Amino acid sequence: MRTSNHLIGVLNFLTFLLSIPILGGGIWLSSRASNTDCLKFLQWPLIIIGVSIMVVSLAGFAGACYRNTFLLRFYLVVMFFVIGVLIGFIIFAYVVTDKGSGRRVMNRGYLDYYLEDYSGWLEERVASDEYWGKISSCIRDSKACRKLARNFNDVPETADMFFERKLNPIQSGCCKPPTDCGYLYQNETVWIQGAGLVGTNPDCNKWNNDQQQLCYDCDSCKAGVLGSLKKSWRKVSVINIVVMIILVIVYIVCLLCL
Repeated sequence: MRTSNHLIGVLNFLTFLLSIPILGGGIWLSSRASNTDCLKFLQWPLIIIGVSIMVVSLAGFAGACYRNTFLLRFYLVVMFFVIGVLIGFIIFAYVVTDKGSGRRVMNRGYLDYYLEDYSGWLEERVASDEYWGKISSCIRDSKACRKLARNFNDVPETADMFFERKLNPIQSGCCKPPTDCGYLYQNETVWIQGAGLVGTNPDCNKWNNDQQQLCYDCDSCKAGVLGSLKKSWRKVSVINIVVMIILVIVYIVCLLCL
């Protein structure tokens, strides 16, 4: 019995350590929500799950050290539900970020983003008037477009140099007009209409060289936010899946030891 308690104690200390990457992922998403992705609610479930695993692991560790049967049973019951919630959350994150990606553009290093390529709960939430006003203000305040400016020996970036750049989804969707609009490059955030007709994309008429407007009201900007969220969530989900698998193995071993 003493040996099994020692093993349970060690395993609970391991689960305590495993809660740190989950909590860290939530905090990382929270930091991005403030100045990059600009969507400020998806990180909280992850933070709550990380804290819950941390607290429950400490209860299991204390139960093993002091041979407290109540704490050990409490650990097993609560951890079962926490693992279930984590699995559900991972599935939810993959489902809501499953659809949509940037489109490759000929002779461009960056991708263009279209709202029609996205669908589902997350797209409806981002595109809704209730949320978009706050999201677009966050993007504007983050100065994401101003950071696009580059100079080489005090010489502004040329069009060819800009076209080769790897822009992130928000920079591509919010800081320039869609490529199919046919606008001509002046600098990173100033574009003028070409000699031909403007494209049929509704965003073509929404583009404005006013640095406070740019393409912040464009559907491409909303699509860029969705593309950025997808990248962030997929990175965190990989860590969550690895942690979840280890948690399940640890839970089964603890269950067999009691």
